[in-house]
Amino acid sequence: MERSSLSRASVTVTVDLVILTVRQDQLRVLLIDRGNQPYLGQSALPGGFVRDGETLDETALRELSEETGLDGRKLHLEQLHAYSDPGRDPRGRVITVAYLALGPDMPLPVAGTDATAARWEPISSALANDTSLAFDHAAILRDGLERARSQLEHTTVAAAFCPEPFTVGDLRHIYEAVWGFKLDPSNFRRKVTRTEGFLEATGERRFPETGRPAALYRRGPASLLVPPLLRSSEVSS
Repeated sequence: MERSSLSRASVTVTVDLVILTVRQDQLRVLLIDRGNQPYLGQSALPGGFVRDGETLDETALRELSEETGLDGRKLHLEQLHAYSDPGRDPRGRVITVAYLALGPDMPLPVAGTDATAARWEPISSALANDTSLAFDHAAILRDGLERARSQLEHTTVAAAFCPEPFTVGDLRHIYEAVWGFKLDPSNFRRKVTRTEGFLEATGERRFPETGRPAALYRRGPASLLVPPLLRSSEVSS
């Protein structure tokens, strides 16, 4: 009975990507305009079907390469969640596994074969209307955004947004863009520079045209923040 039910089941699997970067001090997500039905012409997260012989991670890496030209192994890439609502895709029973990818000021995207355009969209406008994105991609994007915000509290992943070397000010701008509010510069500097393993000083400085030179850092060996850097009044202005 169970074997017969499995043989009749028709389920396909896709991978969708929440690819976030900070450009011009704004948190942005990579969106494509769909070139095929369903939702022809509508904005969506990039992704695609898992091919025969591929693992989920391999599909995510392939799609990331096709959509951005980047090697996902050099970015922060993690599995976000599986979405299995039976009605989420009008083509049939399609389960998608979403991935979150974070990277520093990524290049302009090139539309893949199943898209007519690709762009870095500010998060605020991408989530302004839940029906503006195809499928259940607005819900997936919200989950990805919350995961990214939480990761910044408990891990050192914020440094993945920063091209090295970077200043504490550069790192603070990442937190502000992802969390969506301003932070007190002095409190933030004290927190991050006293957190063991978060930052490593390069011994060099950046000399701006105006103002004081700023010390340069690279990402340290720690992966977890102890204590966490919580979204609270401790670091906000």
